[in-house]
Amino acid sequence: MEVHELVIEMKLLERRLTLYEEKYGVLSEDFYSALLSGELKEYDAFDETRTDFSRWKGIYETWLRRKQAYSQKMKESDLVTAIRYQPAY
Repeated sequence: MEVHELVIEMKLLERRLTLYEEKYGVLSEDFYSALLSGELKEYDAFDETRTDFSRWKGIYETWLRRKQAYSQKMKESDLVTAIRYQPAY
């Protein structure tokens, strides 16, 4: 994936993350940390939160992978060559 493609995908994922952050009132980073530490086990009893949390976790993990790929690509190139002069769409 090219740098500009990673940026576009990360922004789309961030829009989806925002929906969960607004619904549950916490940022994705804090949610993910609490979920992995087992702090949210009590919510497993509820179908809606179990489904939401599973999706939220997956979206956030995908965002983390894209962010890591973006950071790696930026280390391998300089900003001047990464900037697009033509719109992506």
